[in-house]
Amino acid sequence: MTKPLRRVVMGKYLLKRVGQMVIVVFIVTLLTFFLVDMVPGDIVINVAGTDDLTQEEYDTIYHDLNLDKSTATRYVIWLKNLLHGDLGYSYVYRRPVWEMLKEKIPTTLYLSFLSLLISVPLGIIFGSISAIRRKKPSDTIITLIANICNCLPQFWIGIMLMLFFSFRHNWLPSIGFGWPARVGWARHIKTIIMPVICVSLGGIAGFTRQTRSAMLEVIRQDYIRTARSKGLSRGKVNFKHMIRNGLIPIVTILGSRIARMLSGSMIVENVFSIPGMGLLAMTSINMKDIPCIQAIVFISTLVACTAYILTDVLYVLVDPRISLDDSAD
Repeated sequence: MTKPLRRVVMGKYLLKRVGQMVIVVFIVTLLTFFLVDMVPGDIVINVAGTDDLTQEEYDTIYHDLNLDKSTATRYVIWLKNLLHGDLGYSYVYRRPVWEMLKEKIPTTLYLSFLSLLISVPLGIIFGSISAIRRKKPSDTIITLIANICNCLPQFWIGIMLMLFFSFRHNWLPSIGFGWPARVGWARHIKTIIMPVICVSLGGIAGFTRQTRSAMLEVIRQDYIRTARSKGLSRGKVNFKHMIRNGLIPIVTILGSRIARMLSGSMIVENVFSIPGMGLLAMTSINMKDIPCIQAIVFISTLVACTAYILTDVLYVLVDPRISLDDSAD
């Protein structure tokens, strides 16, 4: 395929995926809006901060929040504002939602991608060792630990870490987060160790299992037997042929792992009281702050869909055998 034709195919594919992303974002935000509206609780009392309101005060707030309109009408209003770049105004915090998110997003993304940078290389290393030493004690131990870590809830891991490192030994702070420029590198590292461990363990386990499966599939290929029959050293066969070709399938799970780490970071933020999107989301849900909830769901869905698209493109770039012709049609 010539370069101009390949660009056309890639463009068609990206347009198709972007169209699908728009549909997914629309469905997710629509369902979220209606489900949150069904959650028990009085938004007016949450906004006022008290239930000691006169009927006139109650009706004024009710009207200002457009609660006198139907749920479908309020969603259409929110959608129109979104198309104009307006994420709304927080019911509870009484601030533009985007101003609040600008303060929270960097923390959540930092925690997510720091965990990804740790999870990918460690998962690949452990998975490769497990595959190369198949049916040996090291393989059994790595596989067992990976399966256990993959099943453990992140909030439970966080609580156990806090009990051991903070409450029992007082080695690490149990809550809080500060950027190095504000609290210094020493304090920053102490506050980030346990949250990063919580988010990373599941990623390491997932990449370990996927790498092991991919490597075992490569080991059975004819070109590996040919390389061994030519007298190549074990190290050269392992690293030049097995690992290089076995890593291609790992690209396929990057999108899902990025999405899971983003959601995992938001859960961990609540455990360690880290001021990110997760803590804001939990507070907004408890207070039924619909504009905040909608904005967080919208951004999270957008990031997840974008990660999946980039994963597909990266998969084509690293493996020339994959073509986007069928997907773009």
